[in-house]
Amino acid sequence: MTTTVTVTRVPLIFSGHFPNNKNGSASQSAVHFLGSSSTSSASRSSFSSSLTTTTRIRRAGFAVLASNSMAPSIVLVTGAGGRTGSIVYKKLKERSEQYVARGLVRTEESKEKIGGAEDVFVGDIRESESIIPAIQGIDSLIILTSAVPKMKPGSDPSKGRPEFYFEDGAFPEQVDWIGQKNQIDAAKAAGVKQIVLVGSMGGTNLNHPLNSLGNGNILVWKRKAEQYLADSGVPYTIIRAGGLQDKEGGVRELLVGKDDELLQTETRTIARADVAEVCIQALQYEEAQFKAFDLASKPEGTGTPTNNFKALFSQVTARF
Repeated sequence: MTTTVTVTRVPLIFSGHFPNNKNGSASQSAVHFLGSSSTSSASRSSFSSSLTTTTRIRRAGFAVLASNSMAPSIVLVTGAGGRTGSIVYKKLKERSEQYVARGLVRTEESKEKIGGAEDVFVGDIRESESIIPAIQGIDSLIILTSAVPKMKPGSDPSKGRPEFYFEDGAFPEQVDWIGQKNQIDAAKAAGVKQIVLVGSMGGTNLNHPLNSLGNGNILVWKRKAEQYLADSGVPYTIIRAGGLQDKEGGVRELLVGKDDELLQTETRTIARADVAEVCIQALQYEEAQFKAFDLASKPEGTGTPTNNFKALFSQVTARF
């Protein structure tokens, strides 16, 4: 027996995730309608079918809805001209079906170095007004800015530990604290949905050698910015990376820890490409939100390369 159904203008609703607009509500593209009062008689007759066919229509509607409403997420990478930031920016560009990439760099030279595209903004994170154009309209922010010590002229590493210094205006307090605070404030004001911040392991030890470089106390200021983010109310992921290596990513088993426990082991390093991948994966899983963790990897050829990032983030319980 054939059962006839009448199709009215009702939203097709299902359980799923769609990008929200800036006020937190679902975007209009996330709601589609099947049929309407203005549908022609021919169109209405095509919907008169058995319940089995109706079920197929609903499933087909689901597929159309899912494919049309998943608008790419706009992600800004700050420090996009750096060795790790440039990898994140490139990975986002390669995943254009999921993300619209933006980059923020400090100089025109850095912009040209990563391709000079219009989606790369030039700004100074130490000046809050200068970064607002890059942040407006984004969904997520990945912070990869950092003060960089320079070796003093005449230092010879072969004759002992070289001396370092920070350029005027580029000390960790100005870059890793004030600069990151400016980014967090601007992102919060713009309604950003998540901030991923990349820091460094070692912050629990005030006497860590990195703090003595140029008398900058770089880990102290990084830690202060991390705490500010954790207290901001914005969903966050804080990644404290181990020693960064310029090696291929995706070929090692990744390890997460807390409170610098990994520094007491033999697994204290990680490829920049793996850090970049974790940054992007953190945008995809709720298990990564409101969490902070140390990140390192086993040596290549040891263990199983990590590809289940939901499981990796689920191991983390620390909020700071």
